[in-house]
Amino acid sequence: MSFAHPSVLLLLVLPLAALVWGWRRHGLRVAMPFDHAGAPPRRWTTLWLRLAHSLPLLVLGIAIIIAAGPRRWGMPRDQRVMTNIEFLVDVSGSMTSAYGDGNRYDAAMASVLDFVDRRQGDAFGLIVFGDSILEWVPLTSDPSALRYAPEFLSPMKLPRWFSGGTSIGAALEHTLKVMTARSEGDRMIILLTDGYSYDLANGRDVAIAEKLRAANIQVFCIHIDNSAPPTEVSTIAGMTGGQVFAAGNPEALQAVFERINEMKKARLEKISAETQDDFRPWALAGGGLLAAWLLTGLTGLRYTPW
Repeated sequence: MSFAHPSVLLLLVLPLAALVWGWRRHGLRVAMPFDHAGAPPRRWTTLWLRLAHSLPLLVLGIAIIIAAGPRRWGMPRDQRVMTNIEFLVDVSGSMTSAYGDGNRYDAAMASVLDFVDRRQGDAFGLIVFGDSILEWVPLTSDPSALRYAPEFLSPMKLPRWFSGGTSIGAALEHTLKVMTARSEGDRMIILLTDGYSYDLANGRDVAIAEKLRAANIQVFCIHIDNSAPPTEVSTIAGMTGGQVFAAGNPEALQAVFERINEMKKARLEKISAETQDDFRPWALAGGGLLAAWLLTGLTGLRYTPW
């Protein structure tokens, strides 16, 4: 146990000294005629009287302890470590290709929203890319804005100059800048694409992967096509501690997101115990002593001068 204001405890000397004096004193005595009779000593009566007179001093001592601010150490607890998850979605023209009952873009966005629902407590952001890059939803723990994104970002609605190509390398470097601005929590990129990026050739994939690894960013890539994922994308995912998945149909895409969710379970870290106010036991003790003191007054248990 500790106290917020330990110097206040010095005042306990006052009730303690009064208690010692009260138990050692005999008080004034007035001789009465029956004092000369052979009455037996009443030791228990004297004990109860002294206890009754000690009650207000004990209440004062409890009040001093409460004023000193008693504290106790709480139990160490676990805290969920937030993961910053940036969705990097390809919106090039090829993402409008047939995919199940819809197209690749619609299936990708539906899977993203379903994944968000499973990851309560994390922060999410959405960046779309083609030949250009657009950060649509900044990293936030309130993912409601993601739900309104699909209808605005469809490749069929974007201008041709934006969605004409697939610049994965530029998109990853832009996302790297966004994520390194967040100092709190783990970092993860989920890249959804169906194509090959020319800006990852000639060793640029390794250079980008080294930057991402240095920033502790894992990259998971979902290749939304029946073909094999590009080697450059596999290199980036492998060097950053992530993985590449091929999803040739919507069911496989859903299974991939489930797999990523299992691989990246929420991480917990121990939080050291903190001091907490501990007034309750002292308040209960003081209330009990105060009630006993009032009861002794009502029953007439007090000293008289004879």
